[in-house]
This record gives sequence, structure tokens and C-alpha cells, in this order.
Amino acid sequence: MDKIIAILDFGSQYTQVIARRIRESHVHSRIFHYSTSADKLREEGVAGIILSGGPCSVFQENAPHPDPALFELGVPVLGICYGLQLMGELLGGEVASSEEREYGHGMLDVVEEGSPLFEGVKSSVRVWNSHGDKLTGLPEGFVAIASTENSPFAAIGNDARKFYGIQFHPEVAHSEQGADMLRNFLFAICGCEEDWQMKNFAENSIRAIKERVGDKHVILGLSGGVDSSVAAALIHRAIGDQLTCVFVDNGLLRANERETVEALFRDTFHMDLRTIDASERFLSKLKDVSDPEQKRKIIGHEFVAVFEDTIKDIGDVEFLAQGTLYPDVIESVAIEGNPAALIKTHHNVGGLPEDMKFQLLEPLNELFKDEVRALGEELGLPHRVLYRHPFPGPGLAVRVMGDIRPEYLNVLRQADAIFMEELETSGHYNEVWQAFCVFLPVRTVGVMGDERTYEHVVALRAVESSDAMTANWAHLPHDFLQQVSSRIINEVRGINRVVLDISSKPPSTIEWE
Repeated sequence: MDKIIAILDFGSQYTQVIARRIRESHVHSRIFHYSTSADKLREEGVAGIILSGGPCSVFQENAPHPDPALFELGVPVLGICYGLQLMGELLGGEVASSEEREYGHGMLDVVEEGSPLFEGVKSSVRVWNSHGDKLTGLPEGFVAIASTENSPFAAIGNDARKFYGIQFHPEVAHSEQGADMLRNFLFAICGCEEDWQMKNFAENSIRAIKERVGDKHVILGLSGGVDSSVAAALIHRAIGDQLTCVFVDNGLLRANERETVEALFRDTFHMDLRTIDASERFLSKLKDVSDPEQKRKIIGHEFVAVFEDTIKDIGDVEFLAQGTLYPDVIESVAIEGNPAALIKTHHNVGGLPEDMKFQLLEPLNELFKDEVRALGEELGLPHRVLYRHPFPGPGLAVRVMGDIRPEYLNVLRQADAIFMEELETSGHYNEVWQAFCVFLPVRTVGVMGDERTYEHVVALRAVESSDAMTANWAHLPHDFLQQVSSRIINEVRGINRVVLDISSKPPSTIEWE
């Protein structure tokens, strides 16, 4: 069984980045709520614990605290930033508000040679700080192993108990040799091995699906995107014809989506695929609805309702399968008592009714997107499916700002198809993480030929990312953007202006709604 590194989340914006860095070292990481009990962590068989950073101060009333018993589990613990301050306070050290707060780059000097945490790390490295409080007194048994100009205890350690704390963020790219420090914690201190591999995950998942499902039937909403396609392939590998895939034409699809999905999964992969044309049903429910959260809930509810109608023709169905990924789960959880806010109700988990008749089967909910693609390769799915850009579960409903109208959807489909065609023709498609058009229900003045026009606006969105937790806007060439804009304005009736979204995540999100 893979060893697990537990990350207790105290609301840091970098918690998910910690998990990614550990996965990149082929070690299984899992994020837990900061209040998770020591007994639960023991049951999970964790090999080590990381206390994340967070926006709170240990001096705040109701500041989040972990179960103190975790320090008695006999496993290594690494506290990062707020995690260091918590460790210091809970183990008898002293913490104080710093007169000179440290944000951004700083120089870290190693003062204690031989610490396993800094094996192979230079004696002086640049690190990324983000803190106001600092440790001023060491807990019993600890020594200072590194310092910064503002803190003599920027890194501390207790080799006997394998407890370590660092005041900076090794998980971010700004910290020099931060990845080496994390790898030292994983391998030299926690004794992990590089056993988080997709081949092992596939084998374990197939076995787990067989055991959980037994002889029952599973229904899966297949969109043709990466997530649902890999989920379908994995479940089909496990239970074969006990899986029925349902492709719902909800009227919110991209151009030629239905034909592409049917050809691939029914004709090539020989899956039991049922196509349901429910476009009128969805669009009537969405009429006059402009709030994005309400759109998601309506669409989620209607999907389940369509499935319930569909199973009448299939027989006894026990499970509803979804391609929910780890970031979907993480971003849909707000930390109680912490400033970390609920980012969104995700399209896979937010719209399901409490009285749903199915059990949920989510075999990908511990994976990030790049890991899903690696799993798909292990399962033999074609490159064109695995490296297709992400598409939201609510479809074009969250790419049409405001009310959903059939004419708006048709305009958006045409514009988006042109954008995708130009990306593929130019070779830029595989260079960006995700690209799409957004329809803006505002009219602007234009001149086409000798006539004055008053038409709508389309925004181009293209981002670069590795896991969708953070993203930078893609710097596409000006001549390419000019070509896309010219084609959309000339070929799509109803559009006379094209704009470019140059915001990154954070502070923006990738999708507009």
C-alpha cells in the first residue's frame, strides 16, 4: 500500500501546491481539514504530516488548531509558516508578532549542518516568505537549523522526534531548492518511496471499483471531455457492460460535440452509450436565469432527472459515476472558522440534490488533471481525447454571461469553433492549458462595410497552467490574435467586436462564471 503524506489545511492559498509538489515526487499526498483527529490520521496510515500555512495568527480568537494528539502518533511532522508557529506554540515554544513582517523574497542561511531537512541544500538560498508572526522561543528538544535576517528561528528541528518547522514556503517556485527540502522530508525523514505511479493507481482503482460495485449497474454522464472519458474507460475496464454511458445533448454543447462523442465511444470503444436529446428541457429550465450558481444547480438537477428517466429503460442502477477531480473537491470545501472562502459550487458536485437516488462513484477524485491524462494513457485512450482542453460541466451556460438564449449559444459555438480551428492550425492548441470564447450580452457600435452596426462582443480566453490551481494568461502572438478576431467578426453574424482576457488565476478564475 502506498504511503500517504497528510497535509492539514489551515486555509493557505498554497495548500494545493504542497500536494502537487509531493505528487510530482511520486508520493501519495492527501489534504485533510485542519481539525482531522489523530485517530483518523492513524487509520489512514499516514507516513508523515505537513501543517500548511494559513492567513490566521495564532493570537487570533478562535484561530484554527489541529488535534494536539497528532504529535503523539510517532510520525514525522513538518510545519510550514503558520504550521511552524502552531507547532512552536503547542509544543511549548514562544511566538510573537514581528515588528518587521516578511513578505516576498528573503535570504535563508543554514546555521546547523547535518540536518536531514537541508541535505544537499546550499548554505544560503533565496526563499519566499509570507508571515507577520514569528517564533521567538524554541520548544524543548528543538534547535535552530536556519535563519533569516528577521528571524533566528526561520527553520527548526527535533531530529529525535522528526519534527521540523520552516517559516517560509518551500512549495512555491520562488523558493530556491524548496523542492529539494520537501523531497528530503519525504524520503530521508518519512521513509517514503516513489510508488505513486499511474500503473499502480489504475490497478488499485479497477480492483476497488469491482469490489464496491459488485454485480450492480453504473450510469455515467459522458461529455467527451478528458475527465468523463477517463472515468468511463477506467470503470469500463473494471466492470464492462455493467456500465452504461449517457450522453446528454443539453443544448449547451460545442459545435459537433454529439457526433464526435458517438463516433468515439460507441463505434470505436464499443461502450453501451445512450444519447438523450434534452436540449429543449434544459433551455426551458434556464430561461431568464442569469445567476451562475443557479445555472449550475439547475443543470445538475436536470442531469440527475434525465438519468432517472433513462434508467427506466436500463434496469436497476445503483451508482452514478462522475469524473470529479481533486481540485473540484478541494475548491468546493470551505474551512469552517477560517477566512478561506468557498470559491465555487463545482459543476460536478454542486448541483446534485440531497435526495438523489444513486450512490456516487468518483474514481478520479484523488487526481489532478495531469495525473488523469497519465491514467488515460495507461488505459490506452487516444492523445486527441486526453489533451483536449477542459470543458465545464454546465457547458456553454457558464460561457454566456447573463441569460441563456439559443441565438447567443449559436453565436458562441461559431466563434469558439473558429478559435479552436485557428489554435490547431497554428500549432498553439497544445501550448495552452485551456482556451475558449465567452459571449458578452452587451452591444457596441461598429462599422461593417458602409453601415453602422450595433452588435455583441466575444472575449477570447487562453491560459497556461499545469493543474488549474494557478494559471497565467497565454501570450499568444499578435498576428494570430488578429487572424482570430478578423475571422470571428467576418464570419459570425451578430459579433462586431473581439476582446482578449489578460487576467491570471489568482486573482481571477479561469472560467468567467
